[in-house]
Amino acid sequence: MTVASQVKTTLASLKSAQASLETFALGTQNQEAKNLFTQAAQQTQQIVQQVESRVQQLENEEPQYKGF
Repeated sequence: MTVASQVKTTLASLKSAQASLETFALGTQNQEAKNLFTQAAQQTQQIVQQVESRVQQLENEEPQYKGF
């Protein structure tokens, strides 16, 4: 497995985790838990953006990995 594919797999996992956190936030009645899930989802979104930048950089450096 190439570095590019590992980074893209990690990105997909992060997006899945973020979606789960958002779902948990919507599904709970406990306001403290809702706030924690929302905050965690926001932090995960920031990480997703950083990893997406890295994917873009990898694709620019190695065009053969674009789209995988």
